[in-house]
Amino acid sequence: MEHTLSFLPGPGTPPDARFTVQVLRLRKSQWRLLAACAQLTAGQKCNLTRAFKDRYEQYQARVQAFTPSQTSNWTVSEKFLPLTDTVLGPPDVSLSGCGDCLLLRLGAPIAMEISPTYRVHVQRTRDGVQFNLSLPYKEETVITYLQPGVEYCVTVSIWSVFNKNTVSSAPHCAFTSRPPSRSSYVVMLGLLAAVCALGLLLILLHFYGLQGFKVLRKCLSTTLCGGGVPIEQSAQMSAVQHLKEGSADCLLTAHRLLKNASDGGEEIHGEGNEI
Repeated sequence: MEHTLSFLPGPGTPPDARFTVQVLRLRKSQWRLLAACAQLTAGQKCNLTRAFKDRYEQYQARVQAFTPSQTSNWTVSEKFLPLTDTVLGPPDVSLSGCGDCLLLRLGAPIAMEISPTYRVHVQRTRDGVQFNLSLPYKEETVITYLQPGVEYCVTVSIWSVFNKNTVSSAPHCAFTSRPPSRSSYVVMLGLLAAVCALGLLLILLHFYGLQGFKVLRKCLSTTLCGGGVPIEQSAQMSAVQHLKEGSADCLLTAHRLLKNASDGGEEIHGEGNEI
């Protein structure tokens, strides 16, 4: 809704010529001089925004060249209706990611009475997959059902039933969510391997450690674990000798079982008191 008049001097126009602009509101049928555009030079423009302030009215403009000694004929523009003939430029756009969606922020339309609809074109950068949305004006709009961690580009244009002269915004691109880096994958795999190893170690310690504690408890009982011979039935050694040797064998067995568990749980082979 900003209207600017520009013109080019006709062939043979003197270099010192000046230009004047008048506007006509068709319902009043009377040309009116614009004081700000009464002494223009070649290449200057005339801002008609305030002169064309009624968006539902038709206007015309005309330009005349003059010198101190000459005056040209008027050159008249076509009829102009601001509501339908203005160019609807792109809105202010900002874009950010929100997980599996995009947050689209739009600037307020200049002419609210146009009741524009926003045409939003969304394209996935990776493979060019695209779709279009028609949205009523809102300061913030969430575009949902997108792929996380992927970049999308969005262009926005204004569409109105009264006006088809639109210009799209430049593409604005954003990731739905920040994609994980390669180092993050390495750290995650390392943590997973560490947890699995720790779990296996706890299982081995529980299994073999339990066997060692059982042997140790048996050593403290009245029956020797070395060969299972009661003290009172031994004819070749004293009860004290049975107790010392059997207890030593049991403690050695329990120690090796516990050590075996802490070293990774190697299998135990052998018969009798040999490990």
